[in-house]
Amino acid sequence: MLKGLALTPPVIGRITIGKIVEKNGKRLPEKDDEFTITSQIQNKDGWINHPLNEKLRKEHGNKLRSIPVRLLFDDPDLNLRSNYSLFDRQTGRPVCVGNGETCRRATKTGIQSFPCPAPESCELAKEGHCKPYGRLNVIIENEDELGSFVFRTTGFNSIRTLSTRLKYLHAVSGELLSTLPLELRLRGKSTTQSHRTPIYYVDLTVRNGMTIVESIANAKTLSDERKSSGFNQAALDEAAKLGFDNGAFEDSEEEGVAVVEEFYSDDIPADDRDKSENRSDLALAAKLGKKVEQLKFGESAQK
Repeated sequence: MLKGLALTPPVIGRITIGKIVEKNGKRLPEKDDEFTITSQIQNKDGWINHPLNEKLRKEHGNKLRSIPVRLLFDDPDLNLRSNYSLFDRQTGRPVCVGNGETCRRATKTGIQSFPCPAPESCELAKEGHCKPYGRLNVIIENEDELGSFVFRTTGFNSIRTLSTRLKYLHAVSGELLSTLPLELRLRGKSTTQSHRTPIYYVDLTVRNGMTIVESIANAKTLSDERKSSGFNQAALDEAAKLGFDNGAFEDSEEEGVAVVEEFYSDDIPADDRDKSENRSDLALAAKLGKKVEQLKFGESAQK
C-alpha cells in the first residue's frame, strides 16, 4: 500500500445541488433547487448526467428533491467527513485541513501539524478561502454495493444537519447505519442573511412512507442476512478508517481542481473548462504570479 495516499471510498458518480455556469466570460458556481446525479465524466458543457438521474426523475417527479439511499458504513464519521479546508485556488492542491483543534498543513518541509483556531481566528485563512467542507458517500439502488455517489458541500446548514442526523440515526438504530433504508432530501429555508430568498440544504431521513420503527426493523433483518452470508461490516469500517488515515489529505490535486471551481472560486476564466489538461499551466502561473504570497505563506507556516 502506498504511504501518504488516502484510500477513499470508490466513487461512481456525484450528487449536486448546483452547477457551473458561464457569465460574462467567467465560470461561476450557481445553486439549484433540486438534486442532479452525474457521472464522473465531463464534456465542454459540464458533467454528464448519470443514467440514474433520469430514472429517478421519472419515479419521483421532474424536480428531483429526494433520493433513496443506503450508507456504506456504520460509523457516522466514515460516511460524512467534514473539516475546515484550504485549497490552492490555482492548482487545486489541498493546503491545510483542520477540525477546529488541530490541522494538517503542507509546508516547504512537508506535512506538519498545527493548532486549528477555525477560519475566523486563523491568519492563514484571513482572506476567506478556508471553509467548512463535507463529503458524504451514499449507495443508490445498490448500483454498486461497495461503490458510492459522493455529495460534496461547503454549506454549513447541510454539514450540520447531516452530521446531526447521522449521529441520531446511529444511536436509535443500535449502530446499524449501513443497513437503514434512508433518503436524501432537499430542504429550503429563508434567513435574514438570505434576504428572504430561499436557500437549500441537504437532509438525511428515513425513507418516504416508512416510520423510524419500520426502518430499524428493516435494518435488523438486512443486518442478520448479511451476517449469515459472512458479510463483515465491522471489518469494512476498519478498512475504511485505515484507508482515510493513510493520507494527509482526502482530496487529490485532480479532485481539488473540481472542488475549487465549484466551491472555492468566484472568478474563474471561461476558457479554463478542462482543469485536468490545464493543471500544469495553472501551477506555473501560480509560481510566477504569486511568488511573494507563497514566500510569505512558507515563512508563516515554519513559525
